[in-house]
Amino acid sequence: MSRIGKSPVVIPAGVTVEVANGIITVKGKNGQLTQEFSDVTVTVEDGQVQVDRSSDHKDQRAKHGLYRSLINNMIIGVTDGFTKSLELVGVGYRASNQGQKLDLALGYSHNIVLEIAPEVTLETISEKGKNPIVKLTSFDKQLLGQVAAKIRGFRKPEPYKGKGVKFVGEVLRRKAGKSA
Repeated sequence: MSRIGKSPVVIPAGVTVEVANGIITVKGKNGQLTQEFSDVTVTVEDGQVQVDRSSDHKDQRAKHGLYRSLINNMIIGVTDGFTKSLELVGVGYRASNQGQKLDLALGYSHNIVLEIAPEVTLETISEKGKNPIVKLTSFDKQLLGQVAAKIRGFRKPEPYKGKGVKFVGEVLRRKAGKSA
């Protein structure tokens, strides 16, 4: 039995969880999230969500822990939300935003302008003497990770000088340069 899958998800106060024909809906103060599920049964009883599987088939074993984690992330998202911060390391790398439009100067001939989804709130921090930081906040963990990965993909950190877009706190594997 999946160790993650068999532990129930506690529903905090102010969150409603509804299960109807293969779709689970979680509503909270930050918003509403829906997720389709298959091969497992999801039951809501006395303030807890329990995910069960009917057999030990490989697909059901794989999805047991997966759907429990997805439901847990949905509940955390609608109550607290998620935050990811990206740091721009490099000379002349800048970030600014006008509403939901992110403007990045990453050493290319033109600036990169990216329209961010309305579910993600965007904030750019530029202090003198420090690297610019792009702060993303959302209640949807999957969407937040996708947007952050897209921004990071514009200029991934390189292993020699560490220049590029990296997550705050990300440890890069550095390489030695040419030896004389």
